[in-house]
Amino acid sequence: MKKIFKLFAILIFNLSLAFAMKQVNVGVVLPMTGPISAFGQQTWEGIKLAHQIEPTVKINGETYKINLILMDNRGDKAESANAASRLITQNNVKVILGAVASSNSIAMSTVAEKNKTPMISPSSTNPLVTKGKKYVFRVCFIDPFQGYVAAKFARNNLHAKTAVIIMDIAQDYSVGLAKSFKKAFEKMGGRVIRILPYKSGQTDFKGILTVIKYLHPDVIYVPGYYREVALIARQARQLGIKAKILSGDGAEAPELVKIGGKAVEGLYFTTHFDEKSISTKLGKEFVKKYHETYHKELNSLAALGADAYFVAVDSIKRANSLDKEKIRDAIANTKNFPGVTGNITIDKNGNAVKPAVVKKVENGEFKYVTTINP
Repeated sequence: MKKIFKLFAILIFNLSLAFAMKQVNVGVVLPMTGPISAFGQQTWEGIKLAHQIEPTVKINGETYKINLILMDNRGDKAESANAASRLITQNNVKVILGAVASSNSIAMSTVAEKNKTPMISPSSTNPLVTKGKKYVFRVCFIDPFQGYVAAKFARNNLHAKTAVIIMDIAQDYSVGLAKSFKKAFEKMGGRVIRILPYKSGQTDFKGILTVIKYLHPDVIYVPGYYREVALIARQARQLGIKAKILSGDGAEAPELVKIGGKAVEGLYFTTHFDEKSISTKLGKEFVKKYHETYHKELNSLAALGADAYFVAVDSIKRANSLDKEKIRDAIANTKNFPGVTGNITIDKNGNAVKPAVVKKVENGEFKYVTTINP
């Protein structure tokens, strides 16, 4: 009976400590539903797991519980801006993590900047996300570099002389990558025969692909999101188009294979991370815990979600304050932080300086091909 009473007393004491512990609110804006929900769910897995590893932060010797507040933007620009506004004005968040799609992050960035609230995007690669902003950062590379990597891989590894680009004109991400690829590919001596537009949500690409069939490009570059990339690959193969297909990090989701099936076999894409390239202690610890928790291979979006969280927590520690201006300054001064995806340094424009990885769909899985440095 005494033992039971003692255990009960310890439990009550621990609960009282938990309730007494101060907390710091961190906002998260992701597409948990909608057309790119796979991206949001993968990123949230990484952020949640990072939070489990580091659920508290010490400020002036006092422990604060980190309280994550998740908002679903449904992959929509207006919802993204509204979510950021609510998190700042109603929830008093000190940092916002998100979004995934560049167009959504651009919409959020205006709100964050106006309200002087630090924002870290895990995976938005369009330069406009951070351009001219003091409070907006990212832990991923940017599209000019990713477009260059894709062009270099197409020329040097795929030996492509000609290319056609299929571009989603509704997504800043796709437009930015298309421009970067074209500039780099032509500078390297290649020729972009045509740029053909489509819009997010489109399902019939046969008109575009019929044109491509008679252009006979060596490579088709599709810098879009996994759903449309998979449908384009399926319909291309149905029309007998044999050109190699190359995409960006927006293709990296299990749904690419679920939707595309055998048609996406041999498809290449540029991305941020591969388990084979892990070099940090935190990265190894995180991968082990990810496998134990989710029973699958760690993907780039989960890894980047974790890095956004860890950089935010590290910055609060270094700021030793909940003052948003001081946290912002600490993020801006991040140098060689040993994250999950490698060492992270934030440059003067709020962007992470880091290499890119190329993967290939092989037997329904994403296989590492090579790493290309800045």
